Amino acid sequence: MDRVCTHCHAVLGPDAKVDWCPACGGALAERPTLPDAQNAIKPDVDHRGIVLPRKHALGGIITPQ
Repeated sequence: MDRVCTHCHAVLGPDAKVDWCPACGGALAERPTLPDAQNAIKPDVDHRGIVLPRKHALGGIITPQ
């Protein structure tokens, strides 16, 4: 289960031990882990415990359209 902020939609890393979103102070909710995220390599996490966007194999950040 992923923990996601209900306000800014930031995804928190699995090791984050917080009750509120470190980015905006919003409440956290749990959602099922996405299927392709289970097979992916360990995500990059910043100093606040927020998962950073995935990188494309050729470089750049994968963003939703």
